[in-house]
Amino acid sequence: MARIIATDGLSDEAIAFLERQGHEVTSKYFQSDELNSGVLNDFDAVIVRSATKLTASVIAASTKLKVIARAGVGVDNIDLEAAGDAGIPVVNAPIASTQSVVELTIGHLLASVRNIAKSDRTMRDGKWEKKSMKGSELAGKNLGLVGFGRIAQGVGAVAQSLGMTVHAYDPYLPPKIAKNHNTRLHKSVDTLFSNCTHISIHCNLTDETHHLVNYEMVSKMPGKSTEGITCGNHIINCARGGIVNEQDMLKALNDAVLQSVALDVFEVEPVPKNYALIQHPNFHSTPHIGASTIEAQRRVGLDIAKNVIAILGRKKCDFVVNKSYLK
Repeated sequence: MARIIATDGLSDEAIAFLERQGHEVTSKYFQSDELNSGVLNDFDAVIVRSATKLTASVIAASTKLKVIARAGVGVDNIDLEAAGDAGIPVVNAPIASTQSVVELTIGHLLASVRNIAKSDRTMRDGKWEKKSMKGSELAGKNLGLVGFGRIAQGVGAVAQSLGMTVHAYDPYLPPKIAKNHNTRLHKSVDTLFSNCTHISIHCNLTDETHHLVNYEMVSKMPGKSTEGITCGNHIINCARGGIVNEQDMLKALNDAVLQSVALDVFEVEPVPKNYALIQHPNFHSTPHIGASTIEAQRRVGLDIAKNVIAILGRKKCDFVVNKSYLK
C-alpha cells in the first residue's frame, strides 16, 4: 500500500480507483512553507495540478517520494531537473484535456472576431451598439499555431472546417506531420506571425518561449487577409502563462496593432485586482479553465491515477516527462 497526496484536488472517481488498488489517498492543499518543511515526506506519491509549485527545495525536502504526478499537461510548476537528480519520475496526463482545450480555444477565437464578450458587456450597461460591433469571418483567414501538438492539431482541424488556412511553427515537429494535417509549417516564428492575422499559442513555457509573443512580434502581423479584408490581428493563449508578454499586449491594443487579445492563462494567477488588461474593451479572458469540463476532469483523474499506479508497481509508463531520473 502506498500513501498518495493530491494537493490540488482530484476527482472522486480517481480517488476511488486508487483506493480500490489498495492505496491510501489524502486530498489537502499545502502552502509553500509547509512544502519546504518536508510535509510530503509522509507520502510515496504526490499528485498536483497547476497551483502547487514543486521547486528544487521542496523536492529536496521530500526524500520519500517515489513519483510526482501532474494531473494535466504542463509541468512548468515542477522542477524536472531536481526531480531527475533525486531519482523521482514525473508523469503527466497530456491527452485527457485535449478536446476541452480545443473547444475553449475555438470559443475564444469566435468571441474575438465577432465581439461576443464586448457586446455582452455593453448590453449589460443598457447599450445597443449594433453598428460598432461589426466583426469579421474566420473563413479565408490565416491561423497561425505556435506549437503543433495534439491540441494545436485539434484546433487546426476545426479551423479548417470553418474555412481557415492553417499555419504552424514547431521546431521539434517532423514536417510530415504538418503535411498530413494540411498545415503549412514555417521555419521561423517570425514568418508565422508575418503571414497570419490570427495566432493561437500551443507550446510549453520554457526559457526559449518566455515572452515569445511580445510587441515586436505582433507588430509583424499583417492585419489583412490574403483576400485584402481588413480583419485586424488577434492573439489567443490557452496554453501557459508567461509565453505572452501581457504588458506588451495592452500596448499593442492601445496602439491598434492588435484588434483583440484573449487569454485563459496568465503569468501571475490569480490575476491582481488592478490587472490593466481587463479594462481594455478588446480584451476578454477566462480564469484558466481550459481543462475545466466534466469530461476532461474525469479523464485526467483516471489517467493520472493509472500512471501513478504504473510507476509505483514498477511497470512501463508512456507518460514520464523526465527520463533523466533513470541516471
